[in-house]
Amino acid sequence: MSSSLSTPTVPAPVEFDPYSDVFFDSPFETYRRMRDEAPVYYNPKYDFYALTRYDDVASAYKDTATYSSAHGASLDQVKSDEMHVRDLKLIIMMDPPEHERMRKLISRAFTPRVIAALESTVRQQISQTLAVLNPKSFDAVADFSALFPVEIITAMLGVPPEDRQQVRQWIDLGLEREPGNMGLTQESMDAILQTGAYYYHLVQERRARPREDMISRLIEAEIDDGGKTRSLDDVEIAGFASLLGGAGAETVTKLVGNAVVIFAEHTEQWQLLRRDRTKIGAAVEELLRYEGPSQYNVRYTLRESTLHDTTIPAGSAVLLINGSANRDERAFPDPDRFDINRRRKFGYNIGFGYGVHSCLGAALARLESRIALEMLLDFIPRYEVDRAGLRRVHMTNVWGWSNVPVHAP
Repeated sequence: MSSSLSTPTVPAPVEFDPYSDVFFDSPFETYRRMRDEAPVYYNPKYDFYALTRYDDVASAYKDTATYSSAHGASLDQVKSDEMHVRDLKLIIMMDPPEHERMRKLISRAFTPRVIAALESTVRQQISQTLAVLNPKSFDAVADFSALFPVEIITAMLGVPPEDRQQVRQWIDLGLEREPGNMGLTQESMDAILQTGAYYYHLVQERRARPREDMISRLIEAEIDDGGKTRSLDDVEIAGFASLLGGAGAETVTKLVGNAVVIFAEHTEQWQLLRRDRTKIGAAVEELLRYEGPSQYNVRYTLRESTLHDTTIPAGSAVLLINGSANRDERAFPDPDRFDINRRRKFGYNIGFGYGVHSCLGAALARLESRIALEMLLDFIPRYEVDRAGLRRVHMTNVWGWSNVPVHAP
């Protein structure tokens, strides 16, 4: 009689590639393994480190003396020797104290009073976008959530109506990445340059003929720059406009698209929202935690840092993966459960970043998302997603859907 001993299967080391189909499709199981097996993860292919646990990510966001933003906002920027990122003068690529001076100026456009005054405009724009759709069959992203956010943010900036969707198309192309490739395609680079050139010329037009828009107000503004007062130049204002226009368009587009898919999988919670609209705000927070549009932000280490017995050298690219931090069971009990009634007495939702670089337009994005959900509850009280037609975006830093076809059951 013979016997044999089975050898336990040893799982392969966890592998995280932010340009892979695994990431674009669903990175959450990979995140879980990283948190457990490699809380300070290193990727040799792209030469970056990644933090995935809530406490580590939140602490790194606040530690600007170690984790700098001044070398770029995406991995390809931080790793490139050719792109002179510091010359772009974008607030997202600044460290204190320069960052505080710029943020104080830009934040005037997003005060609670300003956001509250925008509610009627937001409602009107979302209503107009829905008005031309057939509730029995439409694409919740391509026909809806991709369209209205860019109209709202670019109108604030001063972009003429006829140019707003063109700006959106440039933004999308500029963020696209081919699977397995960190670098920009020529098409992506061209789109980024076209966006910058467009805003640069718009700034010059507003200098000649000011209007009641954000670009005109930035032209008139003055900042304290090292003890001296100065005005912003055309490149700085164009950079701000490009950044705000892109972030304001992409965040809500992806958040609402994700919401439609998630609620199709959790129909009981969609019906709960129909019965109790006071829960819409909590639903937006849970959506941001569960499948937020911004999955990670990139930093550059100014000095050596040691976490979990692993040393990250100075001069390293580090991904702060808030998409993983928001699923960390150390901060959120039962984190893979979507629950709009989730009690928030543990981790703070960092879906819009954390610390000095928390999203300037977060209040506007929340307002747009709440109103979009409210109107969808009436427009498609019951619906199904055509899963065969679902399409993911392949973008840097941004995660979600490009197509979410829905139909009446």
